[in-house]
Amino acid sequence: MNHSPLELLTAYLQSRYRLGERDLALSPRAVSALRSFRRPGAGASPGAKSPAASPAAGAKPSAPATRTGAGPARIASPGRVQTPAAAPVVRLEIPAGDKASRLAFIAEAVRQDAQCRILFQRCRNMVFGIGTPDASIMFVGEAPGEEEDEQGEPFVGRAGQLLTKMIQTMGLQRSGVYIANVCKFRPDMPVGATGNRKPTSAEMTACLPYLRAQIEVIAPRVIVALGATSVEGLFSLPKASIMSIRGTWKEWEGIPVMPTLHPAYLLRNESIAEKRKVWEDLLQVMEKTGLPISEKQRNFFSKKP
Repeated sequence: MNHSPLELLTAYLQSRYRLGERDLALSPRAVSALRSFRRPGAGASPGAKSPAASPAAGAKPSAPATRTGAGPARIASPGRVQTPAAAPVVRLEIPAGDKASRLAFIAEAVRQDAQCRILFQRCRNMVFGIGTPDASIMFVGEAPGEEEDEQGEPFVGRAGQLLTKMIQTMGLQRSGVYIANVCKFRPDMPVGATGNRKPTSAEMTACLPYLRAQIEVIAPRVIVALGATSVEGLFSLPKASIMSIRGTWKEWEGIPVMPTLHPAYLLRNESIAEKRKVWEDLLQVMEKTGLPISEKQRNFFSKKP
């Protein structure tokens, strides 16, 4: 069977860093490539110096391993996220400095990421994150849409405008929180197609080390996961039912996480009852972070007597 360069690259990196086939969500062809690429009983493949592998010294396939890109980002020791289905994740090493400079380092690593250039070929801009590095509350969405891709800023479309109103209703400003996505690029759409699509598991996994690094630098007191895809990406879950877990505190490496409905859902379903669900989740976030809550705020979207 002939294997593509990407499949051989996946096999090479897996064999080099001793990751098993179960550590990643691989296609049958990629598993076949991995098995044929390694010698029985050998830790590394005899093709480790092949041309297919050489350009990817800083690249990462759709696996939880950090790409080095062009620059000083390096492979670090594996760790595990505290999730029901924990998976090994390799962290991005970030140089010392203030939060702004460390975030700038991460952003440059994303720009130089070889695997992301393969996965996201039709995007216009990287959409890294926006807000204060000292935020107590961090909002995490799924992926940029068309408007975010054009402007290079997360949540600027209709859903973003609603998110901004939600933040303001909490008594905060958009500039006083931090907003990011699991994916740092808009997932490719077929040529001529309009709209946006949910990122694949491979696309989310490719960007996960950078989201982890952002969270590490910002160190928020609370993360608000917007929608099921955000929960799937944060916790490396194959599928999450946001309706069953919203409003229930989770934990991501010691940081409380509040899953709630995505603002885009509220644009499709504008019932007071659905808005109240999200607001109840945000009230919990306000209580957790010590924000003052007025009686008026507490009763927003409540049913009128």
